[in-house]
Amino acid sequence: MENGTLVKTKGLTKSYPIGGEHFLALKGVDLEINKGDFTGLVGPSGSGKTTLLNILGVLDNPTDGEVEVLGEDVKKIKAVAAARLRSKMLGFIFQTYNLLPVYTVFENVEFPLLILNGWSAAKRKEAVMQALEWVGLTDKVKNRPAQLSGGESQRVAVARAMVKKPQLILADEPTANLDAENSLNILETMQSLNKDLGTTFLFATHDEKVIGFLKRKVTLIDGLIAADEAGAAA
Repeated sequence: MENGTLVKTKGLTKSYPIGGEHFLALKGVDLEINKGDFTGLVGPSGSGKTTLLNILGVLDNPTDGEVEVLGEDVKKIKAVAAARLRSKMLGFIFQTYNLLPVYTVFENVEFPLLILNGWSAAKRKEAVMQALEWVGLTDKVKNRPAQLSGGESQRVAVARAMVKKPQLILADEPTANLDAENSLNILETMQSLNKDLGTTFLFATHDEKVIGFLKRKVTLIDGLIAADEAGAAA
């Protein structure tokens, strides 16, 4: 894979069996995501955004075509190696936060580090507090998710995704459950992480607020890339 290219697909297709037939969700997608990108997959519901994001996150397998993620051939990677890639190199942000309700904010952010080798308690604490500082929540370390607002919960999710300093963060409709003010706060936080730390972000979204922050906009329609253009923030 070329230097600086984190993700590359060529002729990527994905089909699902439905009622004895096959529904083609992706129809030959050629895409590259480079280090430092702040890119969105945009388009209407059913266009293939989330399907593509899941394949690039090594959460789903392609039906055909070529897919490389951080130098790994997704079609050939074994389950254990795929899990290792996700746990070490990728970060995920979902619209539903997916915080563990019985854990504190600190413990939720720490969780990804507990499954990685080589992280002492002191090193984990330093990383967690750094991640919470990035999102402005160092005063909430002992709170549980039920004590947080929606905006705070999503900022915890961002901190959890960032805590291991992954090369690529995949965000699926990260503002879907937030009001305009909290959406703006989350987007400004992610934009700062992109600028200051060089973290690469790839979104799947149809939210105009997110689209306004993108450096690059890749439009999907019916499983095909209809446009690949500079975003408003480029």
